Amino acid sequence: MSTPDSPLLRSLLAAVDAAPDDVPLRLHVAEQLLVAGRADEATVHIGFALQREPASGEARALMARVLGGNGGPAQDPADFDWKRAEKELGVEVPARFTAEADKAEGGAPAPGEETYEITVESVRLSDVAGMEQVKERLDAAFLAPMRNEKLRKLFGKSLRGGLLLYGPPGCGKTFIARAVAGELGAKFMAVSIADVLDMWIGNSEKSLAEIFATARRNKPCVLFFDELDGLGGKRARMHASGIRNTVTQLLTELDSVASDNDGVFVLAATNHPWDVDGALRRPGRLDRTILVLPPDAAAREALLRSALADRPIAGIELPVLVGATEGFSGADLVHLCDSAAEKAMIDSIRSGDVRMIEMRDFTAALDEVRSSVGPWFETARNVAMFANEGGAYDELIAYMKKRRQW
Repeated sequence: MSTPDSPLLRSLLAAVDAAPDDVPLRLHVAEQLLVAGRADEATVHIGFALQREPASGEARALMARVLGGNGGPAQDPADFDWKRAEKELGVEVPARFTAEADKAEGGAPAPGEETYEITVESVRLSDVAGMEQVKERLDAAFLAPMRNEKLRKLFGKSLRGGLLLYGPPGCGKTFIARAVAGELGAKFMAVSIADVLDMWIGNSEKSLAEIFATARRNKPCVLFFDELDGLGGKRARMHASGIRNTVTQLLTELDSVASDNDGVFVLAATNHPWDVDGALRRPGRLDRTILVLPPDAAAREALLRSALADRPIAGIELPVLVGATEGFSGADLVHLCDSAAEKAMIDSIRSGDVRMIEMRDFTAALDEVRSSVGPWFETARNVAMFANEGGAYDELIAYMKKRRQW
């Protein structure tokens, strides 16, 4: 279960956004996340470190802690709860003996018995508050051709599709991907870096092949890859053939020479599109990109209302809060509400009289909580200034100029 960020952890995460290639920093953040009980997030940073320094003893030790639970003494395999480990980590532990493997292999699993979680989404784009420009681009570039079968056939449009969502962290890219699945009436399958990366050579490619096979069995299906830069980073920066092979396998599955990807809609999200291998963004793959920015005024109001829906509040001046939080991510807004609630709770404990969350609590919280997306824009500005090949970041440049961040 996730715990609120400590000030130190927030600072470290911001530093990682500013310097994503700093391996020692990522490993330090991973260790702090493990201490905080956030193993899934720690795994992402460890995976990045292993990509760049496969022989790193510290990275391997941290990964062992993740796989072993708490890094304590090794257990006898017979005493270890492998089923629980599979459930918690979302991975499949291979059979220890070949006889067990032969018994387990029985062809493709039934649709209701898939290894990976398949969901049916009820959310729609209308549930995404604000972000009208993002919705319009999604509809024009992705959804409209998929909905209209006659026009699609007339213009020879295939049912396969690829879309890359990018932008600062905490701005709702995953929620938008779920809404796309809901709009298409398709099943939704989310894949994280922990579902793919494996310390044994060949297992990562095998996992990717099974992930795509599962999506094809359940089509129409939206296959969503989170933290794509962790799975599909630039191969030129990778020195380990095992990691490079994972990217190559992903390209093979997207091209689907031997399989039919019609009805499999591939979406991906990343905070660092400049770290994604260029081959993944070529025509026929993830060739359409949409920038997901911090929520606009309408979205901030809806997020604040949602975060305060079940809390005791009184006299909250919502327009004031919406104006004061321009540039905040969705995660920042939730953190702001948590901080204000904490102040009211502590005050109630000290005084012995329970009181509502009031505007003064938000005023005090705003003195402490700042937008976390600043470091991301600092990095993005440098990339957009010197590496805007083919106008890939024109939309980002226009936004930053409008906000006078350019």
